[in-house]
Amino acid sequence: MAHFIAITNQKGGVGKTTTSVNLSACVAAQGRRVLVVDADPQGNASSGLGVRVRDDTPTVYELLAGSASFDKALQKTPVPGLMLLPSDIRLAGAEIELAAMERRTDVLRDALAEARERFDYVFIDCPPSLGLLTLNALCAADGVLIPIQCEYYALEGVSALMGTVQKVQRMGRRLSIEGVALTMLDARTNLGVQVAREVRRVFKGKVYQTVIPRNVRLGEAPSHGLPIHLYDARSLGAQSYQALAREFLARAEQGR
Repeated sequence: MAHFIAITNQKGGVGKTTTSVNLSACVAAQGRRVLVVDADPQGNASSGLGVRVRDDTPTVYELLAGSASFDKALQKTPVPGLMLLPSDIRLAGAEIELAAMERRTDVLRDALAEARERFDYVFIDCPPSLGLLTLNALCAADGVLIPIQCEYYALEGVSALMGTVQKVQRMGRRLSIEGVALTMLDARTNLGVQVAREVRRVFKGKVYQTVIPRNVRLGEAPSHGLPIHLYDARSLGAQSYQALAREFLARAEQGR
């Protein structure tokens, strides 16, 4: 039975898609069956995993609209054991269309029903907003993973996200905080260390011990359509995401 994780933060530029791509790839490299759902109309998770979306490529949009099946929309990635449901700008129109649908918060969950038995982990890369696409992702998920950058205003907007999580919980969904990942740490600055300390104070034991540093190779990898551990396995970015994957699995599989 798959464990669904929505990776989200309404604040842009926090390493959300970088985490979606590289954490999922490193979890797959540990021998798990993994699916990435690109629920962001920017489609960066798709391009970051080497999938070029063309006009005739079935995407998450067609899956939500019911015009493409789950299997038709599935795409292979360069990582063994890692599959992708891709996205592009077409998905931007889904916000309006979802608003007119019955059970509008459950459309994505219903569309991903087949994934429950076919994968071990499903990571949903959410858009940097709290609209209907993100709400659908949260309603489909078992847990939410929040990337927070180690910079000024790091916690800005997180309270709104937590309010949305609580709203989903009040709808009777078993949505929990999977974890908080500290990203973009520049250990040379006092600010980064102070922000990390503050995030750990707020979220306590939910914060992963592994911290993702600022790393040039992490920024280069998406342009090559590769996750960091395939682009440069010796880089600090690759080592950090591999460590995060091990920590993620240790937590997620404890008691399962």
